[in-house]
Amino acid sequence: MAPIQRQVSSGSDSVPRYALVDERKRKRMISNRESARRSRMRKQKQMEDLVNEVSQLESSNAMLRQNIDASVQRYIEMESANNILRAQAMELTDNLRSLNSVLQIWAEISGLNVEIPEIPDPLMKPWQLPCPMQPAHGFC
Repeated sequence: MAPIQRQVSSGSDSVPRYALVDERKRKRMISNRESARRSRMRKQKQMEDLVNEVSQLESSNAMLRQNIDASVQRYIEMESANNILRAQAMELTDNLRSLNSVLQIWAEISGLNVEIPEIPDPLMKPWQLPCPMQPAHGFC
């Protein structure tokens, strides 16, 4: 059986029904194509945004690595300087002990009462050392 063609009258024109169905299909197809195009454009924009974000994160990562490397280098330098200062403090403490023993011998021989200060342990933490004089800024 062949499809029956009916005509729908819309005023003075008469358009066959299959023409209206074909027109709807055509409009839907155009709409679908436009929607697919927008979807592709949206995905492309998302991809570009992600690529930009990766680039920024890699750049940030590189800067952080440089900062870490510089900090490690400064730490190594400070540790080396601290080791030198510790060795010097030990040497000065030994010299002070020697001088104190000479003072003690001299005090015994001369009969004078000489006050010999106590020698702090150089390996004590700096915040535990006595602070005999207060500097102008108020810190030890």
